Amino acid sequence: MGDGRAKLAVRGVTKTFRLRGAPGGGQQFLNVLRGVSFDIRQGEIVSIIGESGCGKTTLLRIVQGLVRLDTGAIEVDGVPVKKPGRDRGFVFQQAGLLPWRTARQNIEFGLELQGVSKAERTQRASELLQLVGLHHAADQLPHQLSGGMQQRVGLARAMAINPEILLMDEPFSALDAQTREVLQAELLRIQAETNKTTLFVTHDLDEAIYLSNRVIVLAAKPGRVKRIVDIPFTHPRPELPELRGDTRFQSIRAEMWDLIRTPAQALAA
Repeated sequence: MGDGRAKLAVRGVTKTFRLRGAPGGGQQFLNVLRGVSFDIRQGEIVSIIGESGCGKTTLLRIVQGLVRLDTGAIEVDGVPVKKPGRDRGFVFQQAGLLPWRTARQNIEFGLELQGVSKAERTQRASELLQLVGLHHAADQLPHQLSGGMQQRVGLARAMAINPEILLMDEPFSALDAQTREVLQAELLRIQAETNKTTLFVTHDLDEAIYLSNRVIVLAAKPGRVKRIVDIPFTHPRPELPELRGDTRFQSIRAEMWDLIRTPAQALAA
C-alpha cells in the first residue's frame, strides 16, 4: 500500500503536563510521553493501542498541532509540524456536528472558513457524501441521523480539506458492534479509493488488526513504544468475522494482549 517514504515522522516525542493543586502548594508533573518515535509511509493505516493513560490521544493531538511537545519533532513530508494545518484532518470520538447545519453544510464548514467558493464547496461536499454513502441524507440535520451516519459526516468533513493525513481518535468507540464493523469496512473501502495516510487510535485489538498495516503498542506512565507489530494481511481484506478465524489473526491478537498486560520493565529485562 505504501511506497516506502516516511509521510509522517514522529521523532523522540516527549510531553509532560504540569498539574495544579499539588499538596503544600508545590508543583507536580505528569510525564505523559517519553521518547516516542515511529514513521508512517504514504498510504498506510497505522493504529496505536495501549492501556488507558499511555498518551494515545495526547500523541494524536501533538501530531495535529493542537498540543505542543516538549522535546522531539513531528514531520510531514520532512516539514516540521508547528501548528494545525490543512495537510492533517482530525476525526474525533464524537462527530461534534453543528446541530443547525445539514450534513452537507457540516461537510462544507471547513471549506467555508477557507473562503472556498459556494460552487466548489457544493461540488466537494456532493462528492464526499457519495464517497461515504450519504448522498440521500445531504439535507438532513444531525438529530435526524444515526450515530453511524453522524460519524460518516465527521469523516467526510475531515476529508473535505483534502488532507494528506487522517488522524482518527477512537471514531467508532461509541457505536454499537454491528455499526462499528460496517464503518470499519467502509473506512477500508474509502482508504483504498483515496490512499490517505491514516493514524488511528483505538482500544479495540480486533479493530486495530483489521484496519492496520502496522500496530504501535504503547507502554504507559509514561507512554513509549513497546513494539511495532506488522500485520500480514493483504488488501482487500475479508470481513472481520471471517478474518477472526485466521490463526494468524488469533496469534497477533494474543501477542498484542500480552504486550499490553506485561509491564514495560519486564519486557526490557
